[in-house]
Amino acid sequence: MGNHLAQHRGLSLAAIGLAAHIQSLPAGARIGIKRLAERFPESETRIAAALRELEAHGYLHRSRVRLTDGRIITRTVSYNQPGATAHTVTAPQPRPKHSKPAAPLAPAPPHAVAAPAPAPPPTPAGAPQRPPTPAPEPAPPPAYVSVPPPTAPRTPPPPLPQPYAPTEELRRTAAALLADLRRHAPRLVLSENDIHALAPGVATWLERDAHPDTIRHTLTTDLPVPLKHPAKLLRHRITTLLPPPLPGAQDVAAHARPGVVVIPLQNCDTCDRAFRAAAPGHCRDCRTDLHTAA
Repeated sequence: MGNHLAQHRGLSLAAIGLAAHIQSLPAGARIGIKRLAERFPESETRIAAALRELEAHGYLHRSRVRLTDGRIITRTVSYNQPGATAHTVTAPQPRPKHSKPAAPLAPAPPHAVAAPAPAPPPTPAGAPQRPPTPAPEPAPPPAYVSVPPPTAPRTPPPPLPQPYAPTEELRRTAAALLADLRRHAPRLVLSENDIHALAPGVATWLERDAHPDTIRHTLTTDLPVPLKHPAKLLRHRITTLLPPPLPGAQDVAAHARPGVVVIPLQNCDTCDRAFRAAAPGHCRDCRTDLHTAA
């Protein structure tokens, strides 16, 4: 056994050991998978895999042979050198019916060389030359190419509302309301950066006369489970659920502009309801009641 087998990098350790064992056996020895499994602790599956490795690398050659009595056996030839040609081995004589099929072994000489393939016969002079067979043309590319449909551009989220007249007191009240949300919903734990970023939106709600309890209820009701991003959820609710300004708030804002006259608020003399008029008197509903009574 040469070092080419013992140092072979393409064979497993089990295949190298099995090849060494097979080459140590005399000619005609049985090397069936079941007999090898009885001899070694490896399983039949592992031994079969090792035999396939040796056969793939040229150290074994297995063929099916029909005996004179009609039985078919597997003949295994072991080579000392990969690619060597074994001597002609006569078929074994038929054995009694009670014996198992034999798998003879015929090791080849260590320096045997495979016989070269026969050369093609020369073409006689004057004979017509056959044109070479053209190589097959490659398959044409498909007529269409599957292109994924274009995806719609992602719409950016709407900006966070900002108060019209921000004050430090309004900002502190909004920040305190946001920090207090975790008492009512433990999952709404916000960092200082989140509170600083969301405070202008809550200040806008407060500027529009939204009660703190109303804001708290809007931000803490029907929370999703699980809640992965509390700050993103609050930003969405603050932006999309922002209530409109109360009637008259535009007039209050316009009072700060020069050249704009704002009608003051009056209290009704009958029901004490607030209404806008240039002079004190009765609200519209009370004036209607007075005309009906008259």
